[in-house]
Amino acid sequence: MERAANLILTAGSLLVGGGMLFKSFFYTVDGGQRGLIFDRFQGVKESIQGEGMHFFIPVIQSPIVAEVRLQPKTVASHTGTKDLQTVDIAIRMLHKPIEQYLPEIYKTIGLNYEEKILPSIANEVLKAVVAQYDADQLIKMREKISQEIKEGLIERAKEFKIVLEDVSITHLGFMKEYAQAIEAKQVAQQLAERQKFIVLRDEEEKNAKIILSEGESEAARLINEAVKSYGTAQIEIKKLETAKHIAETLAKSPNISWIPTGNGVSNLLNLKTF
Repeated sequence: MERAANLILTAGSLLVGGGMLFKSFFYTVDGGQRGLIFDRFQGVKESIQGEGMHFFIPVIQSPIVAEVRLQPKTVASHTGTKDLQTVDIAIRMLHKPIEQYLPEIYKTIGLNYEEKILPSIANEVLKAVVAQYDADQLIKMREKISQEIKEGLIERAKEFKIVLEDVSITHLGFMKEYAQAIEAKQVAQQLAERQKFIVLRDEEEKNAKIILSEGESEAARLINEAVKSYGTAQIEIKKLETAKHIAETLAKSPNISWIPTGNGVSNLLNLKTF
C-alpha cells in the first residue's frame, strides 16, 4: 500500500510538473491584442500573432503583447496666437498602431509610443495651427480650426505608423485679462443690439403714428367733402347710429333702468322718462 501511494504521489508530481513545463512554452493573446516574439539570436520576428494561445521557446524567446484597440490620449499645450495672445489648449486623440508595422514600431519606438510620439507631434501641430489665427477667431472658427488640427495630426501620425481615428478640442482658455476683455466686448455687443432694437421699435411706432394721423386727416377731408356735397344729413345719420349703439349697450346693463334727459323725452330710444 505504501509503495502504491508513493507511485501515485510521484505520478501526480510528474503531472503537475509536466503541466507547468507545458504551460511555460505557451503564451496567450487576448482580444484587442497582438503578439510578437523577441528571439535572442534573431531579434524581433516579423510574424504577428493573433488572438489565442501561441508557442515560444523559454529562455531563447520572449513573448511581447501589444494593444491594437483604440485608446484615448489627452495632450495640453501652452501656445500663442497671431495677435500675440497666450492660449491654453487641450486636445483628445483616439489612437492605435497600424498592425502590420508592429515589429517596426517596437524596434524603433517601443510599445509606449503614445507617451513618446503623441505629445511631441500634438504640440508641434497645435503651435503651427493656432499661430495662424487671432484669439477671437479661435472662438468664432473653432470647428474649422479643430478640423485643421485633426488633419495635421493624422498626417504626422502616419509617419510613425500610428492611426488617429478622432481628434477634438477639449479645452480652450485665455489669459485672465483677455477673457475679461472678451466678456466686456460681448456685453457691449448685447447692449448695442438692445439699443438697436429700441431705435427700430421707436421708428416703427413713429411710422404708425404718422400713418394714423394721415388716416385721420383723410377721414376729416372726406367728411368735409361729404358735408359740402350733401349737407349735414350724413353726420346726423352717424349720430343716430352712435346713439342707438350706446342706448342698446346701456339697456343691456342690469344697473340701468332708465335714461335721463333734460326735456323729459329720451333722445335715444324715443321713450318717455319716468
